[in-house]
Amino acid sequence: MTGLLPRFTGLADWLADQTGADALTIDSITKMAGGAIQENWHLEVTISGGRLDGAGALVLRTDAPSSVGESHGRTAEYALLQAAFAAGVAVARPHLLAPGRDVIGTPFFIMDHRPGKGQARKIVRDPALPEYGDALAAALGREMARIHSIGTCDESLSFLPLSGDNAAEAQIADSRAALDALDSGQPVTEYALNWLEDRLDEWRCDRPRVLCHRDFRTGNYLVDKGRLTAVLDWEFAGWSDPAEDIGWLCARCWRFGNDEQLVGGIAGFAAFRKAYEAEAGRAIDLRAVMYWQVIAEIRWAIISRQQEQRALSGGETSLELALSGYLTAEMERNMLDLITAIEAGATEGPL
Repeated sequence: MTGLLPRFTGLADWLADQTGADALTIDSITKMAGGAIQENWHLEVTISGGRLDGAGALVLRTDAPSSVGESHGRTAEYALLQAAFAAGVAVARPHLLAPGRDVIGTPFFIMDHRPGKGQARKIVRDPALPEYGDALAAALGREMARIHSIGTCDESLSFLPLSGDNAAEAQIADSRAALDALDSGQPVTEYALNWLEDRLDEWRCDRPRVLCHRDFRTGNYLVDKGRLTAVLDWEFAGWSDPAEDIGWLCARCWRFGNDEQLVGGIAGFAAFRKAYEAEAGRAIDLRAVMYWQVIAEIRWAIISRQQEQRALSGGETSLELALSGYLTAEMERNMLDLITAIEAGATEGPL
């Protein structure tokens, strides 16, 4: 195809070589919406022969101009996607990895294109949501349980760090380090982190850690006609407590205004819980979920400041990133509301 951006001019030849195609053309390549931390490009291709014979649409995922230090590189994310696919998780099938910079100037990988919409605000405001919200929440529960079935014995994921005595202490240490690296003080977030640390005995878990997505939320999965089609964006995945993923999905900051719908703004908790526990074969630690909800607000508050710094430092010109810092106050209010509810006697989450 003529008219490709200069960085993509060698991509068709590389794809043909890697797949063994007899003929391969890129008919169009379009940057996809979203992807505040990484870039996703939609490829319409015509392929004859080879292992992707007949494929019509693919997705190329690559690095954004600047990044958040907590996120994995493309090689690690590709390995995570492979492990999830092997475990039966609903993800786009990964096909090819280019770990170097010689093809398009940045590392990237190629995966299937999956149908559906991922824009969170469109999902939670879909007029048809009451008809499928519970079923979608149940599907999310099953997929999350499948992710949590992957343990530290999976040698393909040996590159993931396993620091600290347990997930709660490790997360507090990571959050403190991230706060210290910011260019301004965050007293409310520091207070919430101190509050969590003072109550560690109430929520930390000494069970073996499992693979957690660590960004499993509305906006990071695709929905097509009310059905879940893929879980996206594995760049933050790591070993943790299953309650972390549940607390993150149910955090108020990821309900996008549908505050009464605890599971990502789409449904109540009952359908999710039933499906998760049936698939996982174990009960959810509801007490721990509340405290991980506080952690969720802390993590997103820190990331929002990191996103702001990416823009202000000149690393990436983006109004979205520059405005992210203004979201911190919302997360601070959520932290304080959660702390107030727990101190008032709440014993089971999500809240």
